[in-house]
Amino acid sequence: MDIRSLKQFISLAVNLHFGRASEVSHVSPSALSRSIRRLEDELGVSLFERNNRNVALTRAGKLFLTYARDSLGQWDAIRNELMEESGELHGEISMYCSVTASYSFLFDILARFRNDHPRVEIKLHTGDPEDAIARILAGDEDIAIGARPVRLQAGLAFRLIEFSPLVFIASKDQPQQSAENWAEIPMILSERGLARRRVDEWFRELGVQPRIYAQVAGNEAIVSMVSLGFGVGVVPRIVLDNSPLSNTIRILDVKPALDDYEVGLFALEKKLSSPLVNAFWSQLK
Repeated sequence: MDIRSLKQFISLAVNLHFGRASEVSHVSPSALSRSIRRLEDELGVSLFERNNRNVALTRAGKLFLTYARDSLGQWDAIRNELMEESGELHGEISMYCSVTASYSFLFDILARFRNDHPRVEIKLHTGDPEDAIARILAGDEDIAIGARPVRLQAGLAFRLIEFSPLVFIASKDQPQQSAENWAEIPMILSERGLARRRVDEWFRELGVQPRIYAQVAGNEAIVSMVSLGFGVGVVPRIVLDNSPLSNTIRILDVKPALDDYEVGLFALEKKLSSPLVNAFWSQLK
């Protein structure tokens, strides 16, 4: 049964951006546009209002979003019922995490899971951890690994794996910085996401306007630029611990410290009724 077009529609409805939705759906923007156009032709209505800058759901699009989510839910329900009758778990789980998370946490979890359920295949996608929740909400992944936000969105489940401090880092070749000259220090920060929000709030509380040298996607890129001496960065400690450049980096003793990352699994609460998802979720004790 081909349910890809419904998943692609939901992805665009959640992201409201053809570029981001196409990345999540693993298709080109032009292929995603053709898929949406076919749906609109079949329905005889416009599902999205789009121009050069914005994408928005029409009233018909909002109605169809409810239908698409209900349809995928019913598809999951019948698949789960048939699986339970067979007496053995089989099928596929779609997962998303960063490269760091894949070798920091995932190996041990997958080893146990594969031993208990050898007929279940894992479809793993890696990328920016800031996309983890969006991919779950869009229905593009069954499970994702990421950092817990301050507030969980309704319908989203989280299970903790580990705490990881969020640390300020500098090249070992750079002189020690004092708190008095933060406004002069070039900063290399995430362009978006939880770490960026916490750093922005940290600077606001100090009453300092940071000098931002670069805004990048991905913590590994921050470590690389810091190691070359371009400035001071902020990354989860786990990223630094697993980086091949860790011996070129030092952690700054910064007060007050930033709140720890709570790293764990995300899934839709309704998907925990799936025998496959629940079996994987249960690997974390």
